[in-house]
Amino acid sequence: MMDTKEKQGSMRSPLARARGLGAAGHGSGHWMAQRFTAIANIPLTLWLVYSIITLKGASHEVFVAWLGQPVNAVLMILFLLSVFYHAALGLQVVIEDYVHCSCAKITALIGIKFALLALAMASILSILKVAL
Repeated sequence: MMDTKEKQGSMRSPLARARGLGAAGHGSGHWMAQRFTAIANIPLTLWLVYSIITLKGASHEVFVAWLGQPVNAVLMILFLLSVFYHAALGLQVVIEDYVHCSCAKITALIGIKFALLALAMASILSILKVAL
Protein backbone atom coordinates (compact mmCIF):
# COMPACT_ATOMS: atom_id res chain seq x y z
CA MET A 1 0.00 0.00 0.00
CA MET A 2 1.36 3.44 -0.91
CA ASP A 3 1.62 6.24 1.60
CA THR A 4 0.51 9.81 0.85
CA LYS A 5 3.95 10.93 -0.37
CA GLU A 6 4.10 8.18 -2.93
CA LYS A 7 0.52 8.86 -4.07
CA GLN A 8 1.36 12.52 -4.75
CA GLY A 9 4.17 11.54 -7.06
CA SER A 10 7.64 10.24 -6.54
CA MET A 11 10.78 10.47 -8.59
CA ARG A 12 11.49 6.78 -7.91
CA SER A 13 10.25 4.09 -10.22
CA PRO A 14 7.88 1.41 -8.94
CA LEU A 15 10.72 -1.12 -9.14
CA ALA A 16 13.01 1.09 -7.06
CA ARG A 17 10.27 1.53 -4.45
CA ALA A 18 9.71 -2.21 -4.36
CA ARG A 19 13.40 -2.96 -3.90
CA GLY A 20 13.96 -0.18 -1.40
CA LEU A 21 16.73 1.34 -3.47
CA GLY A 22 17.94 4.85 -2.90
CA ALA A 23 20.37 6.77 -0.77
CA ALA A 24 21.45 5.08 2.43
CA GLY A 25 21.06 8.38 4.27
CA HIS A 26 24.45 8.50 5.98
CA GLY A 27 26.60 10.14 3.32
CA SER A 28 25.75 13.73 4.20
CA GLY A 29 27.06 13.40 7.75
CA HIS A 30 30.33 11.97 6.46
CA TRP A 31 30.59 14.78 3.90
CA MET A 32 29.91 17.44 6.54
CA ALA A 33 32.48 15.97 8.93
CA GLN A 34 35.10 15.97 6.19
CA ARG A 35 34.36 19.60 5.31
CA PHE A 36 34.34 20.64 8.97
CA THR A 37 37.75 19.08 9.61
CA ALA A 38 39.10 20.62 6.40
CA ILE A 39 37.98 24.06 7.55
CA ALA A 40 39.37 23.47 11.05
CA ASN A 41 42.70 22.40 9.55
CA ILE A 42 43.22 25.76 7.85
CA PRO A 43 43.80 27.98 10.92
CA LEU A 44 45.46 25.14 12.84
CA THR A 45 47.93 24.53 10.01
CA LEU A 46 48.65 28.25 9.68
CA TRP A 47 49.31 28.37 13.44
CA LEU A 48 51.62 25.33 13.19
CA VAL A 49 53.57 26.75 10.21
CA TYR A 50 53.98 30.09 12.01
CA SER A 51 55.15 28.26 15.14
CA ILE A 52 57.66 26.17 13.21
CA ILE A 53 59.06 29.28 11.52
CA THR A 54 59.43 31.12 14.83
CA LEU A 55 61.05 28.08 16.48
CA LYS A 56 63.53 27.52 13.67
CA GLY A 57 66.96 26.93 15.15
CA ALA A 58 65.63 26.76 18.72
CA SER A 59 67.12 24.34 21.19
CA HIS A 60 65.32 21.31 22.56
CA GLU A 61 64.73 23.10 25.86
CA VAL A 62 63.09 26.05 24.10
CA PHE A 63 60.81 23.71 22.16
CA VAL A 64 59.83 21.80 25.31
CA ALA A 65 59.08 25.10 27.06
CA TRP A 66 57.02 26.23 24.06
CA LEU A 67 55.02 22.99 23.96
CA GLY A 68 54.62 23.17 27.74
CA GLN A 69 52.53 26.31 27.39
CA PRO A 70 48.85 25.31 27.73
CA VAL A 71 47.67 27.19 24.64
CA ASN A 72 50.30 25.57 22.41
CA ALA A 73 49.65 22.10 23.83
CA VAL A 74 45.89 22.41 23.34
CA LEU A 75 46.25 23.77 19.80
CA MET A 76 48.68 20.98 18.91
CA ILE A 77 46.27 18.33 20.25
CA LEU A 78 43.38 19.92 18.33
CA PHE A 79 45.52 19.95 15.20
CA LEU A 80 46.36 16.27 15.57
CA LEU A 81 42.76 15.26 16.28
CA SER A 82 41.51 17.18 13.27
CA VAL A 83 44.20 15.90 10.91
CA PHE A 84 43.89 12.26 11.93
CA TYR A 85 40.08 12.33 11.77
CA HIS A 86 40.20 14.08 8.39
CA ALA A 87 42.66 11.46 7.14
CA ALA A 88 40.43 8.63 8.36
CA LEU A 89 37.42 10.12 6.58
CA GLY A 90 39.32 10.67 3.35
CA LEU A 91 40.92 7.22 3.32
CA GLN A 92 37.55 5.63 4.01
CA VAL A 93 36.10 7.28 0.91
CA VAL A 94 39.05 6.19 -1.23
CA ILE A 95 38.86 2.60 0.02
CA GLU A 96 35.09 2.41 -0.43
CA ASP A 97 35.36 3.79 -3.96
CA TYR A 98 38.33 1.83 -5.28
CA VAL A 99 38.54 -1.47 -3.38
CA HIS A 100 35.95 -3.80 -4.85
CA CYS A 101 36.58 -7.03 -2.92
CA SER A 102 34.39 -6.97 0.19
CA CYS A 103 36.91 -8.84 2.32
CA ALA A 104 39.79 -6.56 1.33
CA LYS A 105 37.60 -3.48 1.77
CA ILE A 106 36.57 -4.39 5.32
CA THR A 107 40.12 -5.38 6.24
CA ALA A 108 41.54 -2.13 4.87
CA LEU A 109 38.90 0.01 6.60
CA ILE A 110 39.48 -1.66 9.97
CA GLY A 111 43.26 -1.54 9.54
CA ILE A 112 43.25 2.15 8.61
CA LYS A 113 40.98 3.06 11.54
CA PHE A 114 43.15 1.18 14.05
CA ALA A 115 46.42 2.52 12.61
CA LEU A 116 45.25 6.13 12.63
CA LEU A 117 43.78 5.74 16.12
CA ALA A 118 47.07 4.30 17.40
CA LEU A 119 49.08 7.10 15.78
CA ALA A 120 46.74 9.77 17.14
CA MET A 121 46.86 8.34 20.66
CA ALA A 122 50.66 8.05 20.59
CA SER A 123 50.98 11.63 19.32
CA ILE A 124 48.60 13.06 21.92
CA LEU A 125 50.27 11.06 24.71
CA SER A 126 53.64 12.47 23.63
CA ILE A 127 52.31 16.02 23.76
CA LEU A 128 50.75 15.49 27.18
CA LYS A 129 53.97 13.95 28.49
CA VAL A 130 55.95 17.00 27.40
CA ALA A 131 53.31 19.52 28.44
CA LEU A 132 52.69 18.06 31.87
